[in-house]
Amino acid sequence: MCIRDRACTGGAATGGHGRRRGGHGQRGCLPICVVESVGEHVREVAVGDMVVPVFTAQCSECPDCLSDRSNLCSKLPNVPGSMPRDGTTRFSFASTGEPIRHFISVSSFTEYTVVDVTHVVKFDAAFPPEMACLLSCGVSTGVGAAWKVAAVEPGSNVAVFGLGAVGLAVAQGARMRGAKRIIGVDLNPDKFEIGKRLGITDFINPNDTGGKTVSQVIKEMTGGGADYCFECIGSTSAMAEAFQSSRMGWGKTILLGVVGNATPIGIPSHDIIRGRSVIGSLFGGIKPKNDIPMLAQKYLDKVIISIEQDFAWFYIHSPSHILILQI
Repeated sequence: MCIRDRACTGGAATGGHGRRRGGHGQRGCLPICVVESVGEHVREVAVGDMVVPVFTAQCSECPDCLSDRSNLCSKLPNVPGSMPRDGTTRFSFASTGEPIRHFISVSSFTEYTVVDVTHVVKFDAAFPPEMACLLSCGVSTGVGAAWKVAAVEPGSNVAVFGLGAVGLAVAQGARMRGAKRIIGVDLNPDKFEIGKRLGITDFINPNDTGGKTVSQVIKEMTGGGADYCFECIGSTSAMAEAFQSSRMGWGKTILLGVVGNATPIGIPSHDIIRGRSVIGSLFGGIKPKNDIPMLAQKYLDKVIISIEQDFAWFYIHSPSHILILQI
């Protein structure tokens, strides 16, 4: 279950498309599915296959899918509230026939869902389902951001703002890439103990910095700023602070957190001119059908570690929230 689903329950992210069937990533929010039926032209999966639906399509035909520079399918871009090919919905209220809109091409808060074949990744039936579902969003988003989008270099200094499921996955990706120092920034000190298992080497609580800003502390710790800063919260103030924490000359700030459309971020232009850069990261640059099987193998090889907690829906705004699981 993802914070994006929680936001939509209050109508904050429905985009004017009416009521939606929620769910897009993680267990419960995006469970492992078993194919119940397929369309007449579907050849990639069959009835009985275990699959994970994902919110990013991969048609494997368009220029974007064929390029190493993007994971955004241009043939089937996400259509808010609808199936990607015809713009319709497959859900409705039985009593009234009123349509229920889809949620980012997945809509898994239901016993049955309808998903385009470009949005599913097939798994071997023997693969642990409790890990396969994590690869549908949070783990892939975080690991991919460090591994593919930022391409973290060995021996580098990394700062991760927000140690939820995505931030902890970023730490794993940075560790896998050989980062020397991985600094976690979070208001909850309990996250440090969990983070240490995944690669976090240092921890900063913004409420316990002795009057200094987080960027000042990070610059002192790293001798000028982190080589890579990842914002995993969805806060414009955290994005600006992450940028200020990056090193002048070559520091990269990678934005993973989701905020409202057209929300400006306060970044001084002269800092961009001096070599700092900002990069957006959607689903960690992951091409679902190409990269998720590789991440699955890294889990089997114990390179990726799974962290699971038994939380409930109402904890999604709690400082202790890591990941909402339906147990």
